[in-house]
Amino acid sequence: MALWGTIVNAAAIIIGGLLGLVLQRMSQGIRSTVMQGIGMALVALGFSMTLKSSNFLLIVSSLVLGGVLGELLQVERGLERLGQQLERAVNALTGAGKSAAANRSHTDSGEANGEKKQGRIAFGFVNTTLIYCVGAMAILGALDGGLRGQHDILYTKAMLDGFTAIIFASTMGVGVLFSSVAVFLYQGAIALAASGIASLLAQDMLNEIITQITAVGGILIMGIGINLLELRKINVANLLPSLLIAAIAVPLVHWISAW
Repeated sequence: MALWGTIVNAAAIIIGGLLGLVLQRMSQGIRSTVMQGIGMALVALGFSMTLKSSNFLLIVSSLVLGGVLGELLQVERGLERLGQQLERAVNALTGAGKSAAANRSHTDSGEANGEKKQGRIAFGFVNTTLIYCVGAMAILGALDGGLRGQHDILYTKAMLDGFTAIIFASTMGVGVLFSSVAVFLYQGAIALAASGIASLLAQDMLNEIITQITAVGGILIMGIGINLLELRKINVANLLPSLLIAAIAVPLVHWISAW
């Protein structure tokens, strides 16, 4: 079954997220320190992924063209809106929306705290979706599941994602659980399309595409780490089209070189 590894991966995120929600009672100091540690780890992981490619020009070109395309499509804003819709749905189900409407006359400090809390689900959803979807294991695992029916890579990814979901959910909240839907759709689409991709591309070409996607994805992972460290706000989601540009650029460069 091509989607089995993806199903296990999504389930691991949900289970880890639920465990993380139980641990939400940890102090703010612990949460802040854990988030800083995760941010630094993501920067290091992204850097190591980027080093897998020696074609720096292709990486830069993919980021530039992908960034322009992402800004035109407003990918980040779309993800944020989706996260906000999820947040409103959760608030409606839990009765938080009614409670907020009844307390509109509270003090300014209370309103500020409410606004800060309101953006938490969207923040968790957007950031963890990017972290879980932008990476070599997501692509390689989905391809392996679709091409050969082997799910070892996604099983390993599921363990890693489940563990990190515990940490993320304890610091970012319930929005982390919704990222499991994005992971299922993203990896599932790759797995289902894998047979068609394999019939069109040689193995060497496919390996090169994965290498370049991994390198560009590493840059995006570093951007997420910088965001978590609150050093600077980087619109990582608007750079997501860079992954598609990198994948298209590899066969294009080979065709131009041969011509």
